[in-house]
Amino acid sequence: MDHSVWKQYIAPALIIAAASFIYALGFVWCYDPNGIAFGGVTGLAQIVNRFLPAAPIGVTVIVLNIPLFLLGWKFIGGRLLVSSLYAMFLSSVFIDVLTPLWDWQPMEPLLACIFGGLLLGLSLGLVFQQGATTGGTDLLARLLKLKLAWLPMGRLLLGIDLAVILTVALTFRTLEAALYGLVALYISTIVMDGVLYGIDTAKVAYIISDRNEAIARAIVSDLDRGVTILPGKGGYTGREKNVLMCAFKQREIAAIKAAVKEIDPDAFLIVCNAHEVLGEGFRDYKKDDL
Repeated sequence: MDHSVWKQYIAPALIIAAASFIYALGFVWCYDPNGIAFGGVTGLAQIVNRFLPAAPIGVTVIVLNIPLFLLGWKFIGGRLLVSSLYAMFLSSVFIDVLTPLWDWQPMEPLLACIFGGLLLGLSLGLVFQQGATTGGTDLLARLLKLKLAWLPMGRLLLGIDLAVILTVALTFRTLEAALYGLVALYISTIVMDGVLYGIDTAKVAYIISDRNEAIARAIVSDLDRGVTILPGKGGYTGREKNVLMCAFKQREIAAIKAAVKEIDPDAFLIVCNAHEVLGEGFRDYKKDDL
């Protein structure tokens, strides 16, 4: 089998299939039996059905998805449309298959929120990684990402689904279900961003020392991390002094601090969170990256 065909088509299709199964499992095991507000287009369809009983929820979901898929085709491309239809079809099939296979009993609502959020966030993160969506608000978030590129996907989806869940709560006056839905939604966005952007958060260190050269050599040779030398000037003393900047991963923070303080105990060290680091030793940039 051609390796490029496997990498470009078969592997993503299998990952989307596995993610769709996880999505369906989270719904039938955690959300549905416990009456937790689900948000998304399904929530909107429930509202439409409340005021227009003649409009079935399933048909309404399809109708609401049509303009979103057309926008997806126009602004993102046909590949997203096909892969999203595939993911939406599989997740729906898995829900219908899993529902009668087991007597899914309600569980402790807080456990349902935690594990439902974990499964949903994991599944959506995997689907988004393959350049697809499950339709509905997932696709809407993907479209908004084109204009709000600085916002993580989880935050975008959180804002959209939060508005839907609150609207469902007001419509059906189900405050408790909405509150549980908000807990599950928050957990799912954290997990989703972890899948998309990596759980091992990157850090950036700024180091000011009289022994910058020795510190730079130690970081480069012993810790195998790059160092950038920035020109600086003390505001109080007026002395010119270089500032070292180093990007590294969360698990390396102890080694960085130990190396700096061992060479110069008086070094001034600032460690900051880095939302995303692209380049050697970190993530590679991909076209239309989330």
